[in-house]
Amino acid sequence: MKQTPCEYMKWYGLPVIRREIAESMINNFGLNQKETAKKMGVTPAAVCQYVSKKRGKIKIIDENILREINVSAKRIVQHGENSVVKETCRLCKIMRAEGIFSFFCDVCDEE
Repeated sequence: MKQTPCEYMKWYGLPVIRREIAESMINNFGLNQKETAKKMGVTPAAVCQYVSKKRGKIKIIDENILREINVSAKRIVQHGENSVVKETCRLCKIMRAEGIFSFFCDVCDEE
C-alpha cells in the first residue's frame, strides 16, 4: 500500500520541522532544552535529539522558510503548546508548496 503525504510527513517532515523550531527557540529566543520541550509539548530527550541532529536530519537552507520557522518559533514561545499544531501545519503547508519535502513524497508533487 502506498503511503499518504501525511504518513511521509509524520516520518520525515515532522522531525525536520520540530528540529528547526527547537533550534530557533534555543538560538533566537534564549530558551534552554527543557523550556523548549515544555513549550513544544515534547520531552527534553526529544529536543536533545533534534539539536544533536539525531532526528530531522534534513537541514533547511531556504531563507524564506527559515524566516517562517522563526515566526512560528516566536508564536510558540509566546503562546506555548496550544500553538504548536497550528504552527506545525502552517510550516508543513509552506514547505510542501515550496517543494521542500517532494523528494521523498511523489504524491506531494501531484497536488
